[in-house]
Amino acid sequence: MLSKRWATALSLLAGFLACLFLLPQSWWALVMAVPLIFGAREWARLSGFSAFTANGYALGSVAMAVLIYRWGGPYHAQIYLAATAFWLVVAPLWLAFGWRLQQPLLRVLSGWLVLLPLWLALLDLRAYSALGLLLLMGVVWIADSAAYFTGKRFGRRKLAAQISPGKTWEGAVGAWLAVTVYTLIILGVAAAWGRVQSPAGWLLPSALFVWLVFYLSVLGDLFESWIKRLAGAKDSGNLLPGHGGMLDRIDALTSALPVSALILLHGQLLTRALI
Repeated sequence: MLSKRWATALSLLAGFLACLFLLPQSWWALVMAVPLIFGAREWARLSGFSAFTANGYALGSVAMAVLIYRWGGPYHAQIYLAATAFWLVVAPLWLAFGWRLQQPLLRVLSGWLVLLPLWLALLDLRAYSALGLLLLMGVVWIADSAAYFTGKRFGRRKLAAQISPGKTWEGAVGAWLAVTVYTLIILGVAAAWGRVQSPAGWLLPSALFVWLVFYLSVLGDLFESWIKRLAGAKDSGNLLPGHGGMLDRIDALTSALPVSALILLHGQLLTRALI
Protein backbone atom coordinates (compact mmCIF):
# COMPACT_ATOMS: atom_id res chain seq x y z
CA MET A 1 0.00 0.00 0.00
CA LEU A 2 2.81 2.42 0.87
CA SER A 3 4.59 1.79 -2.44
CA LYS A 4 1.34 2.39 -4.34
CA ARG A 5 0.82 5.56 -2.32
CA TRP A 6 4.28 6.88 -3.20
CA ALA A 7 3.93 5.91 -6.87
CA THR A 8 0.66 7.82 -7.15
CA ALA A 9 2.06 10.82 -5.26
CA LEU A 10 5.18 11.06 -7.44
CA SER A 11 3.16 10.74 -10.65
CA LEU A 12 0.79 13.47 -9.55
CA LEU A 13 3.67 15.70 -8.45
CA ALA A 14 5.47 15.34 -11.79
CA GLY A 15 2.34 16.25 -13.73
CA PHE A 16 1.54 19.11 -11.36
CA LEU A 17 5.02 20.64 -11.66
CA ALA A 18 4.93 20.45 -15.45
CA CYS A 19 1.57 22.23 -15.53
CA LEU A 20 2.58 24.76 -12.88
CA PHE A 21 5.68 26.00 -14.69
CA LEU A 22 4.89 25.37 -18.35
CA LEU A 23 1.21 26.08 -19.02
CA PRO A 24 -0.23 29.51 -19.83
CA GLN A 25 -2.65 30.83 -17.23
CA SER A 26 -5.81 29.95 -19.18
CA TRP A 27 -4.72 26.32 -19.56
CA TRP A 28 -3.71 26.23 -15.91
CA ALA A 29 -7.24 27.32 -14.99
CA LEU A 30 -8.63 24.51 -17.13
CA VAL A 31 -6.36 21.88 -15.59
CA MET A 32 -7.20 23.04 -12.07
CA ALA A 33 -10.86 22.51 -12.91
CA VAL A 34 -10.16 18.76 -12.85
CA PRO A 35 -9.79 18.51 -9.03
CA LEU A 36 -12.77 20.86 -8.75
CA ILE A 37 -14.95 18.50 -10.80
CA PHE A 38 -13.94 15.33 -8.99
CA GLY A 39 -13.93 17.05 -5.59
CA ALA A 40 -17.43 18.42 -6.14
CA ARG A 41 -18.73 15.03 -7.23
CA GLU A 42 -17.23 13.35 -4.17
CA TRP A 43 -18.64 16.05 -1.89
CA ALA A 44 -22.08 15.46 -3.35
CA ARG A 45 -21.82 11.70 -2.92
CA LEU A 46 -20.69 12.13 0.70
CA SER A 47 -23.71 14.40 1.16
CA GLY A 48 -26.02 11.56 0.15
CA PHE A 49 -26.85 12.78 -3.35
CA SER A 50 -27.54 10.28 -6.13
CA ALA A 51 -24.92 9.65 -8.80
CA PHE A 52 -26.98 11.66 -11.32
CA THR A 53 -27.35 14.61 -8.93
CA ALA A 54 -23.66 14.43 -8.00
CA ASN A 55 -22.69 14.67 -11.66
CA GLY A 56 -25.01 17.66 -12.02
CA TYR A 57 -23.44 19.29 -8.96
CA ALA A 58 -19.96 18.80 -10.45
CA LEU A 59 -21.05 20.44 -13.70
CA GLY A 60 -22.73 23.23 -11.75
CA SER A 61 -19.49 23.80 -9.85
CA VAL A 62 -17.60 24.19 -13.13
CA ALA A 63 -20.23 26.65 -14.31
CA MET A 64 -19.74 28.66 -11.11
CA ALA A 65 -15.98 28.60 -11.67
CA VAL A 66 -16.44 29.92 -15.22
CA LEU A 67 -18.62 32.76 -13.93
CA ILE A 68 -15.98 33.66 -11.35
CA TYR A 69 -13.20 33.46 -13.95
CA ARG A 70 -15.00 35.63 -16.51
CA TRP A 71 -16.78 38.21 -14.37
CA GLY A 72 -15.69 37.77 -10.77
CA GLY A 73 -12.42 39.68 -10.96
CA PRO A 74 -13.49 42.57 -8.69
CA TYR A 75 -14.78 40.14 -6.07
CA HIS A 76 -11.85 37.78 -5.55
CA ALA A 77 -10.94 39.40 -2.24
CA GLN A 78 -14.49 39.08 -0.97
CA ILE A 79 -14.57 35.41 -1.94
CA TYR A 80 -11.37 34.82 0.02
CA LEU A 81 -12.75 36.79 2.95
CA ALA A 82 -15.86 34.59 3.01
CA ALA A 83 -13.68 31.45 2.85
CA THR A 84 -11.49 32.78 5.66
CA ALA A 85 -14.53 33.42 7.85
CA PHE A 86 -15.70 29.89 7.14
CA TRP A 87 -12.39 28.26 8.03
CA LEU A 88 -11.52 30.38 11.05
CA VAL A 89 -15.01 30.58 12.57
CA VAL A 90 -17.61 28.25 11.05
CA ALA A 91 -15.51 25.12 10.51
CA PRO A 92 -14.11 25.01 14.09
CA LEU A 93 -17.65 25.44 15.46
CA TRP A 94 -18.91 22.80 13.03
CA LEU A 95 -16.38 20.32 14.40
CA ALA A 96 -16.73 21.37 18.04
CA PHE A 97 -20.51 20.91 18.06
CA GLY A 98 -20.61 17.98 15.65
CA TRP A 99 -23.02 19.62 13.23
CA ARG A 100 -24.49 17.24 10.67
CA LEU A 101 -26.04 19.77 8.27
CA GLN A 102 -28.29 17.37 6.40
CA GLN A 103 -30.21 20.05 4.46
CA PRO A 104 -29.34 19.59 0.76
CA LEU A 105 -29.18 23.32 -0.04
CA LEU A 106 -26.76 24.01 2.82
CA ARG A 107 -24.61 21.09 1.73
CA VAL A 108 -24.52 22.47 -1.83
CA LEU A 109 -23.54 25.95 -0.65
CA SER A 110 -20.96 24.73 1.86
CA GLY A 111 -19.38 22.53 -0.81
CA TRP A 112 -18.97 25.53 -3.08
CA LEU A 113 -17.52 27.53 -0.19
CA VAL A 114 -14.96 24.78 0.35
CA LEU A 115 -14.01 24.08 -3.28
CA LEU A 116 -14.44 27.23 -5.35
CA PRO A 117 -12.12 29.48 -3.28
CA LEU A 118 -9.45 26.77 -3.53
CA TRP A 119 -9.73 26.74 -7.32
CA LEU A 120 -9.55 30.52 -7.40
CA ALA A 121 -6.56 30.61 -5.05
CA LEU A 122 -4.69 28.14 -7.26
CA LEU A 123 -5.15 30.58 -10.14
CA ASP A 124 -4.39 33.84 -8.33
CA LEU A 125 -1.40 32.57 -6.35
CA ARG A 126 0.10 31.00 -9.46
CA ALA A 127 -0.31 34.29 -11.35
CA TYR A 128 1.42 36.04 -8.45
CA SER A 129 4.30 33.52 -8.23
CA ALA A 130 4.39 29.93 -9.44
CA LEU A 131 7.37 29.19 -7.20
CA GLY A 132 5.66 30.86 -4.26
CA LEU A 133 2.59 28.69 -4.77
CA LEU A 134 4.77 25.58 -4.85
CA LEU A 135 6.57 26.57 -1.65
CA LEU A 136 3.24 27.30 0.03
CA MET A 137 1.81 23.94 -0.98
CA GLY A 138 5.05 22.41 0.26
CA VAL A 139 4.06 23.46 3.79
CA VAL A 140 0.86 21.41 3.49
CA TRP A 141 2.56 18.40 1.92
CA ILE A 142 5.40 18.34 4.44
CA ALA A 143 2.96 18.69 7.34
CA ASP A 144 0.87 15.81 6.03
CA SER A 145 3.83 13.49 5.52
CA ALA A 146 5.51 14.40 8.81
CA ALA A 147 2.27 13.91 10.73
CA TYR A 148 1.78 10.49 9.14
CA PHE A 149 5.25 9.13 9.84
CA THR A 150 5.66 10.77 13.25
CA GLY A 151 2.24 9.64 14.35
CA LYS A 152 2.88 6.12 13.11
CA ARG A 153 6.14 5.93 15.06
CA PHE A 154 5.36 7.89 18.23
CA GLY A 155 1.60 8.41 18.24
CA ARG A 156 -0.14 7.71 21.55
CA ARG A 157 -2.64 10.49 22.33
CA LYS A 158 -5.53 11.00 19.93
CA LEU A 159 -5.90 14.45 18.41
CA ALA A 160 -9.63 14.14 17.64
CA ALA A 161 -10.74 10.59 18.34
CA GLN A 162 -14.39 11.21 17.43
CA ILE A 163 -13.48 12.71 14.07
CA SER A 164 -10.30 10.99 12.87
CA PRO A 165 -9.00 8.25 15.19
CA GLY A 166 -5.73 7.89 13.28
CA LYS A 167 -4.48 11.40 14.02
CA THR A 168 -2.40 11.99 17.15
CA TRP A 169 -0.94 14.92 19.04
CA GLU A 170 2.52 13.46 18.53
CA GLY A 171 1.95 13.49 14.79
CA ALA A 172 0.79 17.09 14.94
CA VAL A 173 3.88 18.14 16.91
CA GLY A 174 6.11 16.31 14.44
CA ALA A 175 4.40 18.10 11.57
CA TRP A 176 4.77 21.48 13.31
CA LEU A 177 8.49 20.90 13.81
CA ALA A 178 8.89 19.81 10.19
CA VAL A 179 7.24 22.92 8.74
CA THR A 180 9.25 25.12 11.11
CA VAL A 181 12.50 23.59 9.85
CA TYR A 182 11.19 23.95 6.28
CA THR A 183 10.61 27.67 6.92
CA LEU A 184 14.14 28.14 8.25
CA ILE A 185 15.60 26.37 5.21
CA ILE A 186 13.60 28.50 2.77
CA LEU A 187 14.66 31.69 4.55
CA GLY A 188 18.28 30.55 4.53
CA VAL A 189 18.21 29.79 0.80
CA ALA A 190 16.44 33.10 0.06
CA ALA A 191 19.09 34.97 2.05
CA ALA A 192 21.91 33.13 0.26
CA TRP A 193 20.41 34.09 -3.12
CA GLY A 194 19.96 37.70 -2.07
CA ARG A 195 16.16 37.55 -2.15
CA VAL A 196 15.90 38.46 1.54
CA GLN A 197 18.08 41.25 2.88
CA SER A 198 17.36 40.71 6.58
CA PRO A 199 16.48 37.07 7.34
CA ALA A 200 16.19 37.77 11.07
CA GLY A 201 13.52 40.40 10.41
CA TRP A 202 11.56 37.95 8.28
CA LEU A 203 11.82 35.07 10.76
CA LEU A 204 8.88 35.84 13.05
CA PRO A 205 6.33 36.91 10.40
CA SER A 206 7.30 33.96 8.20
CA ALA A 207 7.01 31.53 11.09
CA LEU A 208 3.63 32.93 12.17
CA PHE A 209 2.32 32.70 8.62
CA VAL A 210 3.55 29.14 8.15
CA TRP A 211 2.13 28.08 11.52
CA LEU A 212 -1.24 29.51 10.48
CA VAL A 213 -1.06 27.56 7.21
CA PHE A 214 -0.17 24.46 9.21
CA TYR A 215 -3.13 24.96 11.55
CA LEU A 216 -5.47 25.46 8.61
CA SER A 217 -4.16 22.33 6.89
CA VAL A 218 -4.95 20.27 9.99
CA LEU A 219 -8.38 21.90 10.23
CA GLY A 220 -9.16 21.16 6.58
CA ASP A 221 -8.08 17.55 7.03
CA LEU A 222 -10.25 17.13 10.14
CA PHE A 223 -13.21 18.82 8.47
CA GLU A 224 -13.15 16.41 5.54
CA SER A 225 -12.72 13.50 7.97
CA TRP A 226 -15.90 14.62 9.76
CA ILE A 227 -17.84 14.80 6.49
CA LYS A 228 -16.66 11.28 5.65
CA ARG A 229 -17.55 10.07 9.12
CA LEU A 230 -21.10 11.37 8.72
CA ALA A 231 -21.34 9.51 5.43
CA GLY A 232 -19.88 6.33 6.92
CA ALA A 233 -17.02 6.37 4.39
CA LYS A 234 -13.33 5.67 4.94
CA ASP A 235 -12.27 7.58 1.81
CA SER A 236 -14.01 10.21 -0.28
CA GLY A 237 -13.63 7.97 -3.33
CA ASN A 238 -11.30 5.54 -5.08
CA LEU A 239 -9.96 7.80 -7.82
CA LEU A 240 -6.30 7.76 -6.71
CA PRO A 241 -4.64 4.40 -5.93
CA GLY A 242 -3.33 4.36 -2.37
CA HIS A 243 -4.80 7.78 -1.61
CA GLY A 244 -8.56 7.40 -1.90
CA GLY A 245 -10.48 10.19 -3.60
CA MET A 246 -9.70 13.69 -4.80
CA LEU A 247 -11.00 15.28 -1.59
CA ASP A 248 -8.60 13.09 0.39
CA ARG A 249 -5.72 14.75 -1.47
CA ILE A 250 -6.90 18.37 -1.47
CA ASP A 251 -8.65 18.56 1.92
CA ALA A 252 -5.84 20.48 3.63
CA LEU A 253 -5.44 22.79 0.61
CA THR A 254 -9.11 23.81 0.68
CA SER A 255 -8.52 25.63 3.94
CA ALA A 256 -4.88 26.70 3.61
CA LEU A 257 -4.74 28.28 0.16
CA PRO A 258 -7.75 30.65 0.18
CA VAL A 259 -6.74 32.14 3.53
CA SER A 260 -3.15 32.44 2.29
CA ALA A 261 -4.39 34.19 -0.86
CA LEU A 262 -6.31 36.71 1.25
CA ILE A 263 -3.23 37.45 3.36
CA LEU A 264 -0.69 37.56 0.53
CA LEU A 265 -2.77 39.21 -2.17
CA HIS A 266 -5.35 41.27 -0.28
CA GLY A 267 -3.73 42.18 3.02
CA GLN A 268 -5.29 45.64 3.09
CA LEU A 269 -8.82 44.24 2.87
CA LEU A 270 -8.04 41.80 5.67
CA THR A 271 -6.74 44.64 7.84
CA ARG A 272 -9.89 46.69 7.26
CA ALA A 273 -12.08 43.67 8.02
CA LEU A 274 -10.29 43.01 11.32
CA ILE A 275 -10.41 46.66 12.37
